[in-house]
Amino acid sequence: MPASTHYRAKVASLTRSRTPDDPELVEAKRDYRAEKLGELIQHQVDAWPPLTIEQRERLAAILRGGQDAA
Repeated sequence: MPASTHYRAKVASLTRSRTPDDPELVEAKRDYRAEKLGELIQHQVDAWPPLTIEQRERLAAILRGGQDAA
């Protein structure tokens, strides 16, 4: 079972009793999306040939939102 399932369940539970702007619900949604993105990235990386150090650094910069991403 993917780890994102836990986060999705937490979001579903909080959605029933919280307003959309509730800080705990907002945090749970962010955590779920981050976990799901991590799973999607891992799935793709597993299918690729190995990346060079430079390629990894460039992709990491994109994820950090840094200026080095260009």
